[in-house]
Amino acid sequence: MSMLADLRKFSRRDRVFSHLIRADQLEVDTSKGHILYIEDLSVSFDGFKAIDNLNLYIGDGELRCIIGPNGAGKTTLMDIITGKTRPDSGTVFFGQYTDLLEFSEAEIAQIGIGRKFQKPTVFEQHSVFENLELAMAANKRVWHSLSAQLTAEQKDRIDEILVQASLIDFKHQPAKLLSHGQKQWLEIAMLVMQEPRLLLVDEPVAGMTHQEMDKTAELLHQLAGRHSVVVVEHDMDFVRSIASEVTVLHQGSVLAEGTMEELQSNPKVVEVYLGE
Repeated sequence: MSMLADLRKFSRRDRVFSHLIRADQLEVDTSKGHILYIEDLSVSFDGFKAIDNLNLYIGDGELRCIIGPNGAGKTTLMDIITGKTRPDSGTVFFGQYTDLLEFSEAEIAQIGIGRKFQKPTVFEQHSVFENLELAMAANKRVWHSLSAQLTAEQKDRIDEILVQASLIDFKHQPAKLLSHGQKQWLEIAMLVMQEPRLLLVDEPVAGMTHQEMDKTAELLHQLAGRHSVVVVEHDMDFVRSIASEVTVLHQGSVLAEGTMEELQSNPKVVEVYLGE
């Protein structure tokens, strides 16, 4: 039976009313312990089934890794969660009652879902501090952004996140001078400034040194708990270092879930992915 079967009690009028509320005013109900409920999800592109009857549940405050071979549906899944792609069927709920399929991509970001793509996208001509200032969850109207003065509390918050991201020593340095790994941390820090409940992070350690990978693992561990974090990654050593729960996708469906130790002894997982 569906985990949400006894939770979806909204009438049509309730659903229409809930959609009229500003996205950033919605509260996410995680009282049942989960922040993301994905059920019976499917989507096809030109006859190819990228997602096939997928079911996935992410706990509130959890750090989850998603792995799988190329074409397994990892990117498409993230696209659906963030509103970039619409599924053919299935449901995607943020908390118990917030139906993400009723919202646009921009509204989903306001609700509290942040996404970091593989290639970092930062404002390279601005300082590290200014990047976080621009990303701050506040009134984004142009006039307000140009005229507002940061409060002492806001400045302290930026410094706190810069310390967390190992970037405080580069606070006044142009972002273009950062290393590849530091730019990845800066983009994660920019997402954190927006105070998301759920962070989707795509291949964060690609191209990093071992030292940068260790710091990235530490950063994601620090974020988990206050945020729910879903990491898509191919580096199995990194996955092993950060995740207690790993989901394996194959041909658009969940093939297996468990610890890395459990998955390494799963013949199906070894055959389709770990044995490559």
